Amino acid sequence: MEEFLQSCSAAVKGSSQDGSAGIHVVLGSESCDLDSMVSSLAYAYFLFRTSPRPHGTPVAVMNIPRAEFPLRSDSVLLLREGGVSPDSLVFRDQLDLARLHGDKRLALTLVDHNVLPRADRDLEAAVVEVIDHHHLERTPSTSCRVAVETVASCATLVTERIQLRGPEVLDPQLALLLYGAILLDCVNMVPAAGLVTARDSQAACYLETRFPDLPPRGALFQSLQSARAELSGLSTEQILMKDMKKISGEDLNLAISTVYMTLDMFLQRRSLQQELCEFCHKHRLGALVAMTISFREGSSEPCRQLAVYSASTLYREEVSQALEHAHSPSLSLSPVSSPYKDVKAYHQDNTLASCKKLLPVLRNFLQEWDRKQVHCGEVGEDLDDNFDQSLSPGMDGEPRPRVYSACRHHRRRLQGAENCGPEEELWVPPTPMNSLAEGCPLDGGLGRLNHDAILERFSRLGRGDEEEQS
Repeated sequence: MEEFLQSCSAAVKGSSQDGSAGIHVVLGSESCDLDSMVSSLAYAYFLFRTSPRPHGTPVAVMNIPRAEFPLRSDSVLLLREGGVSPDSLVFRDQLDLARLHGDKRLALTLVDHNVLPRADRDLEAAVVEVIDHHHLERTPSTSCRVAVETVASCATLVTERIQLRGPEVLDPQLALLLYGAILLDCVNMVPAAGLVTARDSQAACYLETRFPDLPPRGALFQSLQSARAELSGLSTEQILMKDMKKISGEDLNLAISTVYMTLDMFLQRRSLQQELCEFCHKHRLGALVAMTISFREGSSEPCRQLAVYSASTLYREEVSQALEHAHSPSLSLSPVSSPYKDVKAYHQDNTLASCKKLLPVLRNFLQEWDRKQVHCGEVGEDLDDNFDQSLSPGMDGEPRPRVYSACRHHRRRLQGAENCGPEEELWVPPTPMNSLAEGCPLDGGLGRLNHDAILERFSRLGRGDEEEQS
């Protein structure tokens, strides 16, 4: 493993130099949880030890900036126990994948996800292989081998691949990493959690049989679970970033974060609504779903609750409706009281529906949303030409165009809104289309006008005229 990690570091250093040497990046998901990190490390190591390397030097890349690594406390613990120094890891901000791709020196293997996020779509032609356990969204291609299987842990699939094609690669260090990732994703292999499959169990048993000195299941799981749930000293942003999965539509972004505390504890955090608003603004999210997880004493079955936040009533209600009416799986949501009007809260009776199972629900919502917005955009164009359907009376009694937040060309204001206070209905003309560049004063729409502000402006103009005359 040490030789492999040194090879990764050397490849990163050489990537900034002009040359023809290719790099085969094994890239985990944006959430970069323990399963994603271990799968990336283990599969890249397997390629390093066994492959003829037709695509170049295998490099495991952790798909987050290095500064975020300490937030993955379960990963920090397992890698330390496995003798892997954080300094030897390669993070996303250390390697310019776009430049490598432009130089035709990049090959990508995706683990723990099967489609690139929107920000990385330009790298699509570099993808040569996929190993994943999520819902298949990828379009089939002859240039990319795809293995998407229904198991609880992607590390299970990587273990199977090593067992079949290169069992000699396995050593106690690698076995511990794979074993820990499988146990954590499968909730210590407890059937009542509804996650573990027969293949997960077989992979764990294979590792235990080959390496009988592995830590006991219960002890290893409990230490990793406790590390993952450790939130002391973290800000709300850091808590949400520990395990966040972002989903992007055409121009609406959502995220779901796993939060290891009760819903009551989460909602009682000081200045929560303001912090949620700032978090969504910083990460360009239209709405955020927080799934809280806690465990009753003496029980391994999780208690799951949801909080849906958006400063936009439209987004908040639409996302909540999608979750309430979900049927694959049904979440069996029961509304509970929330101290904030911008947060809808639920108890989730279906405790088997994890964040992983909510992702397809939210992706389907975004696809349907995008289809609606195409139609809305067409209607909006008609309304711009025929104001009789889109005008509402202003304060002076004259008709004034209303801002329809559901239409595509007005949605930017909601997603990038600076104002995190109570939502107010805006009665201003739509922003001209040529003023939507970021940083433009009109990017967020025109400022709010009221009667006092107009009188003050005329008063200033009057004082200016008197000063010129004098």
